[in-house]
Formats: sequence, C-alpha cells, structure tokens
Amino acid sequence: MRVAIVGAGIGGLTAALALSARGHDVTLVERRTAFSEVGAGLQLSPNASRILTDLGLGMPLRRVAGEPARVRIRALTTARDIGEIALGDAMRERFGAPYWVVHRADLQTILLDAARGRPGIRLLVGRAVTGVQESAKSVTLTLASDGGRSETLTADLVVAADGVRSALRSTLDRGSLRPRGEAAWRATLPREAVPPDFLADETGLWLGPGRHVVHYPINGGRRLNLVAVVPDKGSSDDWGARGEPARLRAAFSDAAPPLAGLLARPGSWLVWSLVDRPAARPMARDRIALLGDAAHPVLPFLAQGAALAIEDAAVLAACLGPGQPVPRALAAYSRARTERVRTIQAHARRNGRIYHAGPLVSAARDVVMGRMGPAQMTERYAWLYGWRPLAPV
Repeated sequence: MRVAIVGAGIGGLTAALALSARGHDVTLVERRTAFSEVGAGLQLSPNASRILTDLGLGMPLRRVAGEPARVRIRALTTARDIGEIALGDAMRERFGAPYWVVHRADLQTILLDAARGRPGIRLLVGRAVTGVQESAKSVTLTLASDGGRSETLTADLVVAADGVRSALRSTLDRGSLRPRGEAAWRATLPREAVPPDFLADETGLWLGPGRHVVHYPINGGRRLNLVAVVPDKGSSDDWGARGEPARLRAAFSDAAPPLAGLLARPGSWLVWSLVDRPAARPMARDRIALLGDAAHPVLPFLAQGAALAIEDAAVLAACLGPGQPVPRALAAYSRARTERVRTIQAHARRNGRIYHAGPLVSAARDVVMGRMGPAQMTERYAWLYGWRPLAPV
C-alpha cells in the first residue's frame, strides 16, 4: 500500500517506521529542509517507550536517554517537599518498559536515521501541501517547493502528522484552536552551569499559584532541561520565539531561592504559547487520517504529547492489516483512539488546574500527595502507562 505522511516530526517518523515494518511503501513529506528540532527535552513514558523499543530503537535510545529515579515535587515559593512519584526501576517493574527523558533532537535524529535506512521509506523535504484531491481509490496531494515548483503525489491514504496548526485537519474537522492564556518557556543548561542542588538523577516539579516548573537531565546527563509555565495574555503563532529572561525572572520573583537561582542561569529561553483544541471528530475518514497534535493537541501537564503521537502511529499500523480496505481500517483507527486521547486531554487539563491551584486547593492537594507515597502516586496512572497497542477489531 502507498502511504503519504505529511510531517516528519516525532509522530510522522514513528508512523513511517511502523508502517514500513508492515510492508507498506511510505513517502514522508516535510516542508522544512533541515531537521533541527527545537523544544529541548521530552518525556517518554512506558506506553511510548515500549513502542519505540519494539521498532528496534531501544539500543540507540538507551545511549542518549535518561531514566530518572523519581519525580520530586516541591512548593515553588518555599521549596518544601510535597510528594514524590516513583520512576526508574519502579516503572520497569510495574509496566515492563522504561520511563525515559530525552532531548527532542536526539530522538528526532534516531528516528530519522532509522527512516533513512529503510528502503521502503522515501523522504521529500522542502515541500508544502497546497492541495488535496480525494477519489474513491486514492488521494492526490499537490506539493509546492520553496522555489515555486509544483508537483503531485498520489497515495492510497494520507496521514496528516503536521502538528497543532495542521493544514490538513480542516478536511476532517474545523474546530479552532483556543489560546490558554499561558506560555511554556524552555531552556537547557550545560551540566557545569547547573547548581549542585539540581544535579541529582531525578525530575523536579515545582508547583505554585498560576505557575509551575519542571526540570530533568538530558543528553546523558550532560544538560539540564528546564520548562516553566506561566500566565501569558498574549498568544503568538510564532512558536519557539525568543523570550526575554528578565520577564521570566519577574514571573518567579517570589520563588524559593534555589529555584530562583536556577531560573536566573539560562541566558536564552524559547517560548511557546499554549493552545487547546478537542480531539478531531473524526480522527480519520475515507483515505485521510490525523495523527498526533494534528488530531489532538494535549496540554503539557501530563507529559503525553510525544507519547500520544507514538501511540497513534502504532495503532494506525496495526489497523492497516493485509487486505483491509483503507476506509474501514481508518474508521477502526479513529474508534480505537478517540476515547483514549480525549481522556488524556481531560486529565492534562485537570492537572493544569491542580498544579496552578490557589492557597486553599493547593493545601488539600499537598496533603493528598504527601499521604499517597511514591508507589501510589505512580499507580494512579497505571491506566496510562500500562497501555499496549493491541490491534483493534
């Protein structure tokens, strides 16, 4: 079967590998000409890491990924310990797969190298989709290069993995993006610039009214990834724009001294305005499927954006079995994914409210987290981390 995938990000590349492994001919279409992924670190919980391992990527990922022993949760303004989530060996023992943290560029490179090594995957870069024409038996994309040259690509189905501002989503669903009034500031620090208190092999989570901070080691411990989510009335389409460090420091002027000192270290931050959108209704129809953020943007309060795209890729490949008519296979894919992605979107929104709660709610939150203990905090999400990509019926 001929498959065209639009977007060579984490989800698109994983889908290409999964589909190629099942014997399909894949063409990846990417508007960029260079693959310099920005966005710093990401988290690969067991529901995603087991898929990448099954695709044969376990060894290269182990060389670049970290596996923190825990999430240490603290109060943003006082540095008081609130609770802990067990990761590391506890995740492997409970769910049979690691909880990895990795630099996005490292993961992108591993996926891209694997795709380039597969004879059944062709990569077309520097092309933007300018038109889509469906027929009963195929889909034809019109592609335009930076130089203005136009060409067409015909496939048995098209997978739109072109991100939260997908150009192809409108063919299935016209729901609009909703600004959240928040922004994620991202930076990395070389290990030698990290204060000693932050060098432990763990993920740090600092919770405060209207804000939170996450940090964890990446690049094999050579760098520390930092993410700070703060209120932001503006909403920019220019994702990854440079942020003024003084603005971030002002947003955390009341932070505990250790955290304030850490946030003062980076000389450069990249800023993403957070947006929300319900999962597409449907996620696939006829010969077009949506995947990852194109189908279901998920807020960063559950660390599942990349993981969900990887899950989508595995389920899509499982649905496209031998002799399965494409429309029926894509309908099965949409059914298999819709409830789960909506549930995860809802939990991420809820986590955002809990993370950023005011004094009364946060006091109750802190008591509950402290009483639960590390193992029970992990077990809350057994339904999430224990998921496996069984073939839908």
